[in-house]
Amino acid sequence: MLVCHRLMMGDDMRRSARVLMTVLALGAMPMATPSFGAQGSQLAVAYNDQTDLDFRKGLQIRLSWTGDYAGAYDGQIAASSLRAIRDFQARHGMVADGVIDEAMLRLLIQKSDGAEAATGMALIDDAVTGQRVPLPMRLVEDLGPTDVGHLWRAADKTVEIETVRIAGTGQTLRGLFDVLSTPTPDRSVANAEFGGEWFTLDGNAGDHDYVMRFSAKGGDLRGFSVSYAKDRAKVMRPYVAVAGNLFEPFAGEPQAPLVASREPNAFSALLARSHTNGAFESRYAMASVDPKQPNLFEMPSPAPAKAAPAPVAQKPEFDMAGSGFVVSDDGWLLTNAHVVRACTSVLVGEQQVATKTILDTDNDLALVKVDGAVGEPLAMSVTKPRLGEDVLALGYPLRSILADSLNVTRGNVSSLLGLANDERYLQISAPVQPGNSGGPLVDLAGRVVGVVTAKLNAVAVADATGDIPQSINFAVRPDAAVAFLDRNAVAYETADASLPLESVPDATAAVKDSVLPIICVGR
Repeated sequence: MLVCHRLMMGDDMRRSARVLMTVLALGAMPMATPSFGAQGSQLAVAYNDQTDLDFRKGLQIRLSWTGDYAGAYDGQIAASSLRAIRDFQARHGMVADGVIDEAMLRLLIQKSDGAEAATGMALIDDAVTGQRVPLPMRLVEDLGPTDVGHLWRAADKTVEIETVRIAGTGQTLRGLFDVLSTPTPDRSVANAEFGGEWFTLDGNAGDHDYVMRFSAKGGDLRGFSVSYAKDRAKVMRPYVAVAGNLFEPFAGEPQAPLVASREPNAFSALLARSHTNGAFESRYAMASVDPKQPNLFEMPSPAPAKAAPAPVAQKPEFDMAGSGFVVSDDGWLLTNAHVVRACTSVLVGEQQVATKTILDTDNDLALVKVDGAVGEPLAMSVTKPRLGEDVLALGYPLRSILADSLNVTRGNVSSLLGLANDERYLQISAPVQPGNSGGPLVDLAGRVVGVVTAKLNAVAVADATGDIPQSINFAVRPDAAVAFLDRNAVAYETADASLPLESVPDATAAVKDSVLPIICVGR
């Protein structure tokens, strides 16, 4: 069954916009500033109070088609929607004030209609899997059922879309997420987020980018995957943003049983491969190093967590532990991807269970979310520290051997580049051990200037060179960490560059309550 999706028509949007502009004029409201402050809040209230829900949803959809908005289509105009309006205005040479006028509205309708028409997107009720999924009908043709769902593909194979249903197999959503979020030699994972009853992830496989989105009801797992060649990115990226919002995994009852297709398809092949959740292997092996030699650059592996003094029935076993720190008032903590990847569940401070996990495996960063108070957010520096600057590494290293309490080490920024001139990292002399992974690197004003992530493998270097290196460790640079927070709309605090430097004890006291152990259960 083909169901056509209709955005709000141009005339409807124009009428709502005229009402809004009249209200703004009568209220003599000041123009919004680029930041979401008091004026931005007033503008958001005006949009939400004086326009109807369909207009606001239509606005969000159209801004997705133009590549400016990536949030939910909830019809609530807040900071992300206002930012999208301003971004659209700025890109097209308009005053970026967040106020929609006739000229902007006309251009938005023109640009979004053009982007949608380029894909020919329509909502399809897929009888094979019971999903309602948006498809770019101008770009793909129906190749019929597969062994796990339904397949559509472009004639030149530059675009492939597949619906998937897995039921009655004992497979869990978390288990599927662990498999798919683990990079392989021919497939990278750029972002991965697990939300309990759903997950999304994206990355690259050869010359194609891909996106996957799955949901679950009990043992019924349904989702879809989109893969497209890089030269199709301009057309496909807006489609992916819209499709992710309009996808309805449980729109209907599926056809059973599934009928296998002879057509080879990427998702089925992926599931057929064997995957392991073994020890984390470094992504940073240097190409110039003899492959027979040990890897010179290693992650400080998550430390084995201290075992319980006596076995308790049904109590989960702690497999690995790292560190993390609070970055927002609403329960987000920042840590390393290698600390929390492929865990059955993640504990924060040994008590609170993380409800969401977002991974950036390219930069070895992760966000974990807890419901409840976890401490004051640490302020993030948006610029890299100075060469030679004093820094502190805080975390919970070797908890099975050392104390359970917070550990602090002092050092300097030895280099503004990582191994092999990697610009994502800082080299630091502060000692780090297994379990320090994901902890904050702070300056003596308490500002976060990095995320501890790796150390040089002294044994491998000694084997290769005959010399034992000392105090060569690495942290993710603050600009990479801030970019990760921005991509995921985390409301972090920006550090005040004018804060005075303190003594080591005072700087430690200012941040210590916001640094917590991160425990991986069931790896």
